[in-house]
Amino acid sequence: MKAKRLSLVSAACIAALCSTSFAYTISGKVSDDQGKAIKDVDVSLLKEGKTTKTDDKGEFTIHEDEKDSIPTAIHPNFKNAVGYININNGILSYSQSSTSPVQVKIYNSLGNQVFTKTLQGAGTYDLSKGLSAKGTYFAQVSVGSAKQNFKFTTEGSYSSSFGTQAGASALMKDAQKDEAIQFTTEGYDTLTIKLNTLDTTLNVKLTKTPPPAPTFKFGYALKNDPTPSKGCGTTSKLQKTKSVENGDRFEMRVGSDNREYFITLPKNYDNKKPYKLLFAMHCMGSNAEDFVHHYADQDHPSPYYGQQKLDTEGNYIFVSPRGDTDGMPWSVSSDKDHKFINQLLTTLEENYCIDTSRVFMTGFSFGAMVTNSMAQDAVAVYATADYNIYLPKNKGLPIAWMAVHGKNDGTCQYNRARDSALKRILKNNGKADADGNFTDASAEKPKEVGGSGHLCYDFTTVDERFPVKFCSWNGQHQWTAYDNGNWQNTWVPQEVHKFFEQF
Repeated sequence: MKAKRLSLVSAACIAALCSTSFAYTISGKVSDDQGKAIKDVDVSLLKEGKTTKTDDKGEFTIHEDEKDSIPTAIHPNFKNAVGYININNGILSYSQSSTSPVQVKIYNSLGNQVFTKTLQGAGTYDLSKGLSAKGTYFAQVSVGSAKQNFKFTTEGSYSSSFGTQAGASALMKDAQKDEAIQFTTEGYDTLTIKLNTLDTTLNVKLTKTPPPAPTFKFGYALKNDPTPSKGCGTTSKLQKTKSVENGDRFEMRVGSDNREYFITLPKNYDNKKPYKLLFAMHCMGSNAEDFVHHYADQDHPSPYYGQQKLDTEGNYIFVSPRGDTDGMPWSVSSDKDHKFINQLLTTLEENYCIDTSRVFMTGFSFGAMVTNSMAQDAVAVYATADYNIYLPKNKGLPIAWMAVHGKNDGTCQYNRARDSALKRILKNNGKADADGNFTDASAEKPKEVGGSGHLCYDFTTVDERFPVKFCSWNGQHQWTAYDNGNWQNTWVPQEVHKFFEQF
């Protein structure tokens, strides 16, 4: 009879407790990087399959009460809930499934765990047991993955997040494995946050999605992301023939010729970082090694036409190729130098990490003439010779171009550079039409220096991705132009560096 009475009491207790529900509430606010609320953001609780939108204040709430039926002994639709609890004057009443014991953990006000207990079946437990010191404590009661937290004192004061239904509450529902909440809206990057609990408040910031890089029939947008070469992430297989001051010497076979070139890598070269590439083309009477290292004079004040000294962050790989001869270094009647440079560029891109959209070239006099002929992504030419040199078939494509020329140059006439070389560039550099074809900008005339000093003119009718700059100064045939003093005061390297750095 006694056993029968206990059984009825247990059944009544469980029936009362099972009339409550699991519950969770996720709320928060969504704003941008400036703290401005974002309206109509889609908020999705992925595993639970719940969705909502943010309001005018950027706020959202996802709430659910999951009601469970009573046991099958009393109602046939019982869903096998994991457990429920009730607190009355420090006495914990509990029930749970046979496979999930009740875990009780108690912490002091400093967050240190002072008590733990595992309870089986259904029954009651005095939470003040085992606590020798008076004070305020925090208890966590869990059944399986479901948890409930509350605060109490040894004097009998209790508070919790329980509801008021019959003095009992469901254990709070934890997140499913790999649960996450996702925020999506047009114009912002999608944000996904993993969740360990379904009762939380979130302060979310979304980042604006940058517009996609524009695409063109030819060329890249200014400040485009680097385009890594095949050599990125690999170790160079090139074998140097010798090391020289500030670089290494190499040779390559091009047709029936052995061609010489020099490479200077950044001190902390990283084969995963795409580097800009700059060719320095030597002039008549000079050679490739002169532009790697040379005693200072007006033609060689520092390596690679002064550009290496200005590369303070180590963003460039420098290369100096050698022409056929020192006297007349570059071919004026055939494409042999084009074959050499094309093969060299392919070799460099296969062995080093190069930004293929930023291949620059610069040269003086005869070196300027061959630079115009090669015309990679952008070039800077000094006192350009504009004579009979091999030119590939003009396909009407533009080139970013900068020139420096002395008005008193008696070797390579200033008027010829202005009226021939410059016009040939401008003819293809006009702003692209509706079909993406570049137009003729040769009608625009440069402003030129009048008295002393120099004047650099930036053309306004050209496509902004292919700028043209023409600098005149009152000097003769040298690339180290200056306004006052002598070649040590040249302004050219800084102007050229700024020209290249705009890409």
